[in-house]
Amino acid sequence: MLKQRVITAVVLLLVLLPALFYDGSAPFSVLVLLFMVAAAWEWGRLNGYSMPASCLVGGVCALLCASLWWDGWVAQPLPRLWLVTGAAWVLLGGWVLRAGVPAWGQLDRSFRLGFGLLALVLTWLAVAQAKLIGTNFLLSVFALVWVADIGAYFAGRTWGGRLVTRKLAPSISPGKSWEGVWGGMVAVLLLAWAWTRFDLWAQPAVPSFYSHLAGRGVVFVVIACLFMAAMSVVGDLIESLVKRSAGVKDSSKLLPGHGGVLDRVDALLPSLPLAMMLYSF
Repeated sequence: MLKQRVITAVVLLLVLLPALFYDGSAPFSVLVLLFMVAAAWEWGRLNGYSMPASCLVGGVCALLCASLWWDGWVAQPLPRLWLVTGAAWVLLGGWVLRAGVPAWGQLDRSFRLGFGLLALVLTWLAVAQAKLIGTNFLLSVFALVWVADIGAYFAGRTWGGRLVTRKLAPSISPGKSWEGVWGGMVAVLLLAWAWTRFDLWAQPAVPSFYSHLAGRGVVFVVIACLFMAAMSVVGDLIESLVKRSAGVKDSSKLLPGHGGVLDRVDALLPSLPLAMMLYSF
C-alpha cells in the first residue's frame, strides 16, 4: 500500500508540477478539469447512479467547465458569484453535517447530484481564476488546505491520545477529533505568517493569498485563515458523510494507494471558492 501511494504521488507530481509552474494558465486548468470530470463520475457512482449515467455526469461537468471557459468567465471578476458560493457552502455545509448520514440518503437524488456537480464546476472555475492571478497565489491556497490536514493529523495523534479525546463527528468520521482541528488551525496561522514573511523578502511578482489579506490587517488575516481551515474540514466531512451513506471506504480506485479523486480534493471544494471570495472583496 505504501509503495502504491508513493508511486502514485510521484506520477501526479510529475504531471502537475510542470503545468503549475508554466507561465500560462491553460495547461494547469485543463489538467484540473480532467480531475474534476473524474470526480464528477465518482460523485455519480457514490449517489447510486449506474456506470453509463455516471460517465454522463462526468461529460456534463466537462461541458459546463468548457462553456464557462469559452464564455470568458475565467478572466472576469466574479465577486457576487463567489459571495453566493461562499454563503452556500457555509449554510448548506452546516445543514448537511447537522442532518447527518441518514438524512443524506433521503434527499432527492437529483438534488444530491446537482449539489456535487455544481461544487465541482465552481471549484474548477476558482482554480482557473487563481492560476490566472498567479502561481504564488494559487499555491498558497493549496498549501493552506494541505497544512491544515497535516497539522490536524499530527495534533490528533500527539494530543488526541494523551488528553480526553473529543470526537469531532463520530457518526461521520470517527478518526477526527477537536484536538486535530485546533492543531490544523494553528498550523495554518504559522503558514500564513511564514509565507507573508517570505513574500516580503522575495518580493514575488504576484503576492500570496496571505499577503493579499495582510493589507486588511492582522486580525482579518487570522479570522480569514481560521475560517478557511474550518471550511476545509467541512469539505472533508461532507465527502466522508456521502461515502458512509454509500457504504464505501473510498470514492473510487482511480488513484492506487490513495483512493479516488474526491478523496484528494474534498477539502479543496469549499476552500478554493472561499479564497476567491476573500480575494474578490
